[in-house]
Amino acid sequence: MNAAPGIVAVTLVTVATLVIGSWGLRLSRTTSDFFVASRTVRPGLNASAIGGEYLSAASFLGVAGLVLTFGADMLWYPVGWTAGYLVLLVLVAAPLRRSGAYTLPDFAEARLGSPGVRAVCSLMVVTIGWIYLLPQFQGAGITLRSTTGAPTWVGPVLIGVVVLANVTSGGMRSITFVQAFQYWLKLTALLVPAMVLLAVWSGDGRPAVPGGEEWSAPLATGGGEGLYLTYSLIVATFLGTMGLPHVVVRYYTNPDGRAARRTTLVVIVLLGVFYLIPPVYGALGRIYAPQLAATGRSDTVVLELPRLMVGGPLGEVLTGLVAAGAFAAFLSTSSGLAIAVAGVLGQDLIGRVPGGRRLGGVPAFRVAAVVAVTVPCLVALAAPDVGVARTVGLAFAMAASTFCPLLLLGIWWRRLTDVGAVAGMLVGGVACGVAIGWTLATPDPTGWLDTLMAQPAAWTVPLALGVMVATSLATAARVPRGAARFLVRLHAPEDLDLGRG
Repeated sequence: MNAAPGIVAVTLVTVATLVIGSWGLRLSRTTSDFFVASRTVRPGLNASAIGGEYLSAASFLGVAGLVLTFGADMLWYPVGWTAGYLVLLVLVAAPLRRSGAYTLPDFAEARLGSPGVRAVCSLMVVTIGWIYLLPQFQGAGITLRSTTGAPTWVGPVLIGVVVLANVTSGGMRSITFVQAFQYWLKLTALLVPAMVLLAVWSGDGRPAVPGGEEWSAPLATGGGEGLYLTYSLIVATFLGTMGLPHVVVRYYTNPDGRAARRTTLVVIVLLGVFYLIPPVYGALGRIYAPQLAATGRSDTVVLELPRLMVGGPLGEVLTGLVAAGAFAAFLSTSSGLAIAVAGVLGQDLIGRVPGGRRLGGVPAFRVAAVVAVTVPCLVALAAPDVGVARTVGLAFAMAASTFCPLLLLGIWWRRLTDVGAVAGMLVGGVACGVAIGWTLATPDPTGWLDTLMAQPAAWTVPLALGVMVATSLATAARVPRGAARFLVRLHAPEDLDLGRG
């Protein structure tokens, strides 16, 4: 293995990330800069930044690996990850921005007037953020091992150090520029090699995919369990997007609700373009690298194909390019998640420690960022073999089962109470947590029980929503006094003066 292209690619991406981050650092002065970039990010830049952080290890490596192994059924992942923004656009984006909050716990406390709801939301943000951070560190280990031969532990450590350097130095203001750059780098890093690989495939006489009809037909052999998994996956990805803390926090950086809606429209276009490419690698891998699926290394198909199909100096250059894109995916998503988790930890835990000197503002944020990155990094070092896309799918299910009901009812239903919100989130979170634990402890699932646990959103989301509604109706006396006025604030145009009349 020639390690030089991978080493050069990772080095260049790391240097570019730190340079761009340091440029953003010059603009970061206040607490608002660190948390929400002072709410001045325009739609085009914000959409690129969202694309940069949203297209994670699961998008860059995992989709191609799943398509290679399981076929067309797995295309529901990118479809759902993109379509989730349609739900976000219609139901959540503009009202969430008008709430004026910094974080999801801020929104929940402002809407329901309850520190208890805030505490539960903080716990959920940290849990989801860490579940989502884990595959980013694991993917970094896979990438460096595949392209440079480095030990698996090097990737998580390097990602953690670079993310901490950027996040603690400039916060959201700095990370916005970094993530926007990394979206376009990732798109280029996948598109250029894919065009070369398709040219090679065409020159080889366009060989067909082995077992083509069955492999490319959704639910060809899935039966009832396959149908359930598909619909549950759709629920998780469509509804989970709005509950991902690193996605939601970016909407607080827009100037107003109109900018938030425009941002979402541009994001849908950017994601749609990107997700056309990973399935190409999965299909070509079925032809040229089926051994990767047989040996459990399907997540490396994007990294391995250029060497296998092209070879020579051009193959090494293309390998370096996809390695650069993969590393950018880990950096950008990890940075966004670190910002979201650190924001919550800094406000709700580190900044509120009883006794002694209280930290606040930027110092609390920086300490929280260290905690936010270190914990999942250590877990990734201890458990490096959990599937990348599988873990991200579980994070979506958790987000859909907790924050989706809270946001939908909190924005659109006046009768939501603090007790109802807490009950619904706890039931959804615990149910999803049990399913995640069951799935991780069951390497070879068989039967309906394992199927229900493997993709739980189809039953955990209705369960959480039903508990939230029923408990709110049973505690109707606890509806916040200013609930109606707060909802008017969420849905009224920004230029309407609500202080009069």
